[in-house]
Amino acid sequence: MKQITNSILMIRPVSFRMNEQTAVNNYYQKLLENITPEKLQSNALQEFDNFVKKLQFIGVDVIVVNDTKDNDTPDSIFPNNWVSFHQNGDVGVYPMFAENRRLERREEVFDILEEKGFVINNIMDYTSAEDEEVFLEGTGSLLLDRINKKAYCALSPRADEDLFIEFCEDFEYTPVPFIANQTIDGNRLPIYHTNVMMALAESFAIICLESIDDKKERKNVLKHLKDDGKEVIAITEAQVNNFAGNMLQVCGSSNTKFMVMSTSAYNCLTKNQIDSIEKYCKILHSPLNTIEACGGGSARCMMAEVFLPKN
Repeated sequence: MKQITNSILMIRPVSFRMNEQTAVNNYYQKLLENITPEKLQSNALQEFDNFVKKLQFIGVDVIVVNDTKDNDTPDSIFPNNWVSFHQNGDVGVYPMFAENRRLERREEVFDILEEKGFVINNIMDYTSAEDEEVFLEGTGSLLLDRINKKAYCALSPRADEDLFIEFCEDFEYTPVPFIANQTIDGNRLPIYHTNVMMALAESFAIICLESIDDKKERKNVLKHLKDDGKEVIAITEAQVNNFAGNMLQVCGSSNTKFMVMSTSAYNCLTKNQIDSIEKYCKILHSPLNTIEACGGGSARCMMAEVFLPKN
């Protein structure tokens, strides 16, 4: 088993904007005033294309699929929420909270991967849970330690505990559930996705421990990470607000490892935090300001890792 991959699926946006359906519980989204929809889309596209170029430059195999204008899919740039690809050829397809995000699920994405030589053996489809208003948003909700077969999940309106346990049984992961909160107008409210406050790399984990209010839960998460030999790099809630938790470790050319993040995430890290990451891998960052502000997601959300076998 491997924890990181060289193959990444990314969806190139055609009508990016702030999604009013996700803003109800994604408190990182902002409405950018005085900017036309056309300019918003062109800014997002420029950020996307520059990011893809940087990934390709370091040797990452980026499979870019264009979004279509057929549906209203303002968040299509974040494919990791609807699909996950696994080393045994399994694919997970997930139930989404926002109705317009359900339109992002496209069969032809699988056809494109198969044309590129990837093997899909089995599709685990959880989307019928939407009928019961139950959600689990892919690797936004699920942080997978693929080596140690553990799944970390911050429970929220978008990550149902029962469905999380079902996923763990199907994919044979040990569940590590907890609740992570953020302060909004003086109230502690659930962070919508686990991958906003936590990132798992091969030898280390980046995590906002102060968001886990329950001491027992915090202790349990820490114990799992330390038992598996991961160095824990703690980040603050203010850093989470700059998407410092939304990172992904990838494999570039000649097996060089990179921690990938946005420039705003990189700029808010301390020297000690940067040094801790660079003990294990290089850092790649790219400006994603428009995507972060309107989409409420960052670098990690834009990359769906492809672990599928190749024929």
